[in-house]
Amino acid sequence: MAGNMLQRLVHLFPPKVRAQLRRVPFLVTLYRWLQRGRIRERYLFAGLSLVSVLMCLGTLLVSQQWFPPSALVLIVLAGGLVLRVRAFSALLVVVAVVLSVDSFVLDRGFSPGIVITLALTTLLGLSLSRTRQKLGVQGLRGESMLLELRDRLNRQGQIPTLPRGWDSKVELAQARGSSFGGDFVVSCRHRSADGERDLLEVALVDVSGKGIEAGTRALMLSGAFGGLLGSVEPETFLSACNTYLHRQRWDEGFVTAVHLVVDMETGEYTIESAGHPPAVKFASASGTWQVGTAKGVVLGVVPDLKCEPETGRLAPGDALMLYTDGLVEAPGRDLDAGIDALLGEAERLVPRGFRQGAREIVQTLSDAHDDDCALVLVWRQ
Repeated sequence: MAGNMLQRLVHLFPPKVRAQLRRVPFLVTLYRWLQRGRIRERYLFAGLSLVSVLMCLGTLLVSQQWFPPSALVLIVLAGGLVLRVRAFSALLVVVAVVLSVDSFVLDRGFSPGIVITLALTTLLGLSLSRTRQKLGVQGLRGESMLLELRDRLNRQGQIPTLPRGWDSKVELAQARGSSFGGDFVVSCRHRSADGERDLLEVALVDVSGKGIEAGTRALMLSGAFGGLLGSVEPETFLSACNTYLHRQRWDEGFVTAVHLVVDMETGEYTIESAGHPPAVKFASASGTWQVGTAKGVVLGVVPDLKCEPETGRLAPGDALMLYTDGLVEAPGRDLDAGIDALLGEAERLVPRGFRQGAREIVQTLSDAHDDDCALVLVWRQ
């Protein structure tokens, strides 16, 4: 269909003009590319080329003030956003021809500012076009895909609806204001294999690195760990994650995780840690925070993961807090000192309520440490 439209457009020219056009190698190559090119891309190329030609005519016939040659910068930038390298290169030829015609007819050169701006825009457009060609996407689709992945990651990190008498809060803050980071949460609520217990499972994972550098691995692992959570027995979850990571044979970085399983009926819980900072529990009876004892090796290092779990029970008014090292680690400071500082901030949660103060704690400590930070609170009312 597009080929027929192109042929009808060419046949609008008189035969003698068409014969002259066939003698121009560039036009012949361009015509053949448009015939076999991708429909959307050739339409975009043709549209941008047509706009360039119309701007040239406007400069020559109307006014250079209304149709300045510098406006071609927008054409070049748009081409870098929506065209692949080959089509973008052809568009640059069209823009160069338009500029040459303007310069020749107007008998005046262009200011160095316009030339430099066009050159820099061309380099930027080539970079954008080459990146999108590698990704196989056009326009801003690559950014929208990342936004969709980010939104899915955020939705997956939300704690499911809990029964009456329970509540939770998740707070994430990525380093340097990035939308992606190495800390993520996966959770689910399901019945136990025997159908007798109502279980809440939460896994807080910390991928080494910070910001967007760790975000790509975190995006991949969130899907894998989220699929394992609730699909395998709770006591084998971290082992299954370790096996998955061990098969990846990553050379860069490491992954730590803490896994919490809570019985929504009795309040009994189990915490397993794989190289993660210890969880802390608030005991309402004594009004104190107690540091947990769960230990284990970081994920993906050894084939067989061995953990020392911690068990306990949440009474009404008790709470459990999981967090990543971004909240407690700082250069030149001991980890225990960082945990003490976190617990000092956590003391303010008790009179104000866990839900109200969690965000303030993360914002305060993340600003001080400049690292990916995550905080998960589960409490019984």
